[in-house]
Amino acid sequence: MHKPSQILKPLLLASTAAMSLTAAPAQAWNTLDGNAPLVIAHRGASGYLPEHTLEGYAKAIQLGANYIEPDLVMTRDGILVARHEPVIGDSTNVRSLAQFADRMTTKTIDGVKYTNQFFVEDFTLAELKTLGAMQTRAGRPTEFDGQFKIPTLDEVIALAKAKSIETGRTIGIYPELKHSTYMQGVSQSLGFGKTYFEDKLVSTLHAAYGNTGSAPVFIQSFEVSNLQYLNTKTDIKLVQLVDADDVNADGSMSLVAPYDRPFDVAVRNGKLTFADLVSNVGLSFVATYADGVGPWKPYLLKTVDDGIDRTGDGVVNGKDRRVDGSTGVIEAAHANGLFVHTWTFRNDASMLGFDNPQKEMEAYLKLGVDGIFTDFTDTGVAAVASVPEPQTYALLLSGLGVIGWLARRRKV
Repeated sequence: MHKPSQILKPLLLASTAAMSLTAAPAQAWNTLDGNAPLVIAHRGASGYLPEHTLEGYAKAIQLGANYIEPDLVMTRDGILVARHEPVIGDSTNVRSLAQFADRMTTKTIDGVKYTNQFFVEDFTLAELKTLGAMQTRAGRPTEFDGQFKIPTLDEVIALAKAKSIETGRTIGIYPELKHSTYMQGVSQSLGFGKTYFEDKLVSTLHAAYGNTGSAPVFIQSFEVSNLQYLNTKTDIKLVQLVDADDVNADGSMSLVAPYDRPFDVAVRNGKLTFADLVSNVGLSFVATYADGVGPWKPYLLKTVDDGIDRTGDGVVNGKDRRVDGSTGVIEAAHANGLFVHTWTFRNDASMLGFDNPQKEMEAYLKLGVDGIFTDFTDTGVAAVASVPEPQTYALLLSGLGVIGWLARRRKV
């Protein structure tokens, strides 16, 4: 039996902590841990420079990013490099180089057929280093096309660490394992073994940051089984991404293959959809192997296409959608001890319910998201700075919330 003093002591400490939190002058947020939301540089400063390049990551850091995001794929000689997809015919200048013309081929990735394309696993790192990165989105600057090289994961880590020292603030990395089921097949065909892709990532991160949940690292994936496997191999934070095909006029999610469910579920003929993952039951399932969720933004804020031209430009599009409010996913995720990082905010595309990109980001920040992915880091930083400080009671609640969050330990 506990003595009275043993019972009262933690209560007094909690009370003292709560009072100190209430009196604290620092800004508090309705995020899971009460800290300011993270600004995550989506593929680097991809709104300004070619994506997934050291120069693009450095630009994002200069603009104030907390984290930089390298999407990871694997070369023929087993090196993890930063590309958005294994398909590199459009994100590099490989099509213009005659010496690689014979590498053009056709493959299917996660149910999508890519015809007359080039694939990263058909090139060694040395060969990839002869290529130049290209701007992949129309309307964005192209003057740097072909000038920047494809970086390795090791180079991205080195950049983040060097910039942390240079800027005096911690710059984290947010790697995504792209198409794990596909890359596992590639790993086996190259003789590395099925889980090499995941194991190589873990060994690299542990060597650089240690095996700890406090490392400035998040590992993300749209698949489930690879995250479950990683949960047995690392304490680094894991994030379940949640996709969809589109958002319907009524605000519901369109789930059309191959964007209806994680691909590792699809290949087993499983029924678990992406929408299931953000239900109350699904979030409790995710909490058994991951620390957070990364849903596409329409999962979090309901907007409706009611045909009204709210911007007054004579065209009804996504910017004109009526904003109805929170879907409850953020609140449910937080209740399950999961942080929420949502994507992707762009100044030049895909705004839903807003014609001002900063205002769109601010709306999600006010809902309580823990982080935002954006192609335009400076706009994200401005949005975080513009959101007003929550009421004092929110500070107290967030302090109590972080106590509960710290006490939770995910189990296999």
